Amino acid sequence: MDARFDLLGNELAIRFAKRFANAGTVIVQSPLPRSTQELVSLRASQINGCGWCIDMHTKEAEAAGETAVRLHLVAAWRESTVFTEAERAALALAEEGTRLADAHHGVSDETWARVREHYDDDQIAALVSLVALINAANRLAVIVHQRGGSYAPGMHADLSS
Repeated sequence: MDARFDLLGNELAIRFAKRFANAGTVIVQSPLPRSTQELVSLRASQINGCGWCIDMHTKEAEAAGETAVRLHLVAAWRESTVFTEAERAALALAEEGTRLADAHHGVSDETWARVREHYDDDQIAALVSLVALINAANRLAVIVHQRGGSYAPGMHADLSS
């Protein structure tokens, strides 16, 4: 299956992509640990079936020093021992914030309380914004059939300048 539309080959789409990337820069520069950012983005992308974003966030996490074991276990984080309690809270928020239609109450009070235990207000702002942003990115890529496999770490750094 080929991509339906080249989002970086259209002037209007490029203008949007630059603004989208700038919103992402706010999160990247936040106090939320980069490893947590990549794990959350990877998990939401797995749930949404976004091959492009799975490829991107796996490679970006790896380039930032994330281990293969942890990357392989993100999909089964509840059944693994390699994530901290803070990361587990962030992954739970990512899942519940991504599966809004499946969880009629959205993010549970229990998950929110666990997030509040481990993150300060700036980190929570970044985490909530990240979950929203990665879900939007997943939808963009899935709609146009942007396929994974060709991403190289940092290849879209020019969009956030």
